[in-house]
Amino acid sequence: MLGRENLPALNARSWLDRVVPVLKFINNIEDYTCRFLLGLFVILIFAQVVMRATLGIGMAWIEELSRYAFVWFVFLGAAHAAHLGAHNRLQIHINLLPKRVANGLLLFVDLVWVGFCLTLAWKSLSLIELLFAFPYRTPAMGWSLVYVYMIFPVAFVLMAFRVLQVQYLKLVKGVEFGDIDQEQVDKIIEDEASNSPSSEK
Repeated sequence: MLGRENLPALNARSWLDRVVPVLKFINNIEDYTCRFLLGLFVILIFAQVVMRATLGIGMAWIEELSRYAFVWFVFLGAAHAAHLGAHNRLQIHINLLPKRVANGLLLFVDLVWVGFCLTLAWKSLSLIELLFAFPYRTPAMGWSLVYVYMIFPVAFVLMAFRVLQVQYLKLVKGVEFGDIDQEQVDKIIEDEASNSPSSEK
């Protein structure tokens, strides 16, 4: 029979078991949506360039849709980068500080970032409310700008959540977030070294 001292641990574990699949689901939606939007943007721009170069014509709806796809990609991509801890920041001076002081300083900066994101999310909701009261449609496709601007509160709330998630993983779970770009470079170098003829010998 389990004692009372084991109940909090079991409750925490059952809570985590429910939360982790939800986070993985959000990660997948975020990741594949960014890929889709970037792919759509590239295809539309390529088609527009080909038509202008070969037929001398362009379609307004392609230019408009590609612009909105790029805007959505940028803001969702910013939230995804926050999830990976991949936003650029000056850390040379922070790395010179003791680890506890550096973590405290980064936590303060990230809390300011969260406040900034939530403020912009709130302000963007006011803008969307104004667009409901005074509807405006896009020139080429006739879409309501409400659907276009909806990315702002979604992305900023998601970004704030991701920043807090990264801080939780760093301070509570002890996860270290390295340099994403350097990790990719190191992986490319390792792949090239393993595929080189000298390594096969």
